[in-house]
Amino acid sequence: MYRDLSTSLRTIMTPGPVEAEPRVLRALSTPILGQFDPEFTNMMNETMEMLRKLFQTNNYWAFPIDGTSRAGIEAVLCSIIEPGDRVLVPIYGRFGHLLTEIAERYDAEVVTMETEWGEVFQPHDVIEEIKKVKPKIVAMVHGETSTGRMQPLKEIGEVCRDMDVLFVVDAVASIGGTDVKVDEWKIDACIGGTQKCLSVPSGMAPITFNSRIESILLERKKIERGLADREEDKKRRRPVIRSNYFDLSQLMDYWSPIRLNHHTEATSMLYALREGLRIVLEEGLEERFLRHQLHEKALIKGIKAMGLELFGNAKYKLPVVTCITIPEGIDGEAVLSMLLEDFDIEIASSFGPLKGKIWRIGTMGFSCRKKNILHVLGALEAVLIRHGLKLHAGRAVQAALDVYDNEKCAVETI
Repeated sequence: MYRDLSTSLRTIMTPGPVEAEPRVLRALSTPILGQFDPEFTNMMNETMEMLRKLFQTNNYWAFPIDGTSRAGIEAVLCSIIEPGDRVLVPIYGRFGHLLTEIAERYDAEVVTMETEWGEVFQPHDVIEEIKKVKPKIVAMVHGETSTGRMQPLKEIGEVCRDMDVLFVVDAVASIGGTDVKVDEWKIDACIGGTQKCLSVPSGMAPITFNSRIESILLERKKIERGLADREEDKKRRRPVIRSNYFDLSQLMDYWSPIRLNHHTEATSMLYALREGLRIVLEEGLEERFLRHQLHEKALIKGIKAMGLELFGNAKYKLPVVTCITIPEGIDGEAVLSMLLEDFDIEIASSFGPLKGKIWRIGTMGFSCRKKNILHVLGALEAVLIRHGLKLHAGRAVQAALDVYDNEKCAVETI
């Protein structure tokens, strides 16, 4: 016989997934409705409204793709890339390589530019490459979790718009934790994720796109056999979108008042996303961003007080991911194992050239709170001492408490 499901209670401080909001978990247990039940389609409309506010956009099209964050990225890219299209991908970490791989699989002519992991691109360098390459699409990562860096986008977006280049942005790690201004930065299509700063389980990828993207989709639109008459195919002016499941032109009909059937909606996940978005907006975007900055500051002060070094260019640090250089002589994986086994805390290592060189601590969404910061600092210190590292014992938690006390004093003064 199999045992009843009983998962361990962890303190999850990775760059994703993170701890789910308790109210989101409660929403997941809500009874199932049919996908065309008016009560459910009203939830779909409400979710679209809240996503527009989250992405800070006036775009009509804002809805989730059923699938993990990668599903959202692939849905956007496969729906706008036609064979031979030139796509420029500036790479400063693992997920720039993912954008490249997806674009190549849809027969794009991909041009890449790379910089050292731990750095970002100066906007003028990307702009010069855009002028040189003349791509149809520029695809960039906003918050690169593999390196803990955040790429400035505003100037790049402005040049893309001036040159009639489509600007596609992966904001999976940053949406809900720091500013993502789709309209102001002139982003044509933006992809988010549920399992990071929104504190919703992995399984949906919120996206938004504007009329520039929509015009391409309408020219590639194919309604499925069995739903359309034979005349529909004659209206198409560009090659059909290769993916059926990720075809945004079909998903537009599904999310519009037409409600043309495409797939069976992930009902419970939509409940969860709707509740997660409601919680974000209830807190307020600015207040939420400030909360993430406060706990990031406390974590950094504690790490430095312990005597550890941060990794990467501090000027472009992603506020919701903090990278620590693994001290010489310390087995990074053994530290991760002890944190999990003895303290029920999960933090992460990294990938590629940074594998075995850094630890990454996520401070995202519901995981981003005082209890977790103090817990991870105290536990990390204890584990490192156990592994023979000489450090400033006792200082980490005290330094973080100083940050919280100073914040409390500042609020009381106001």
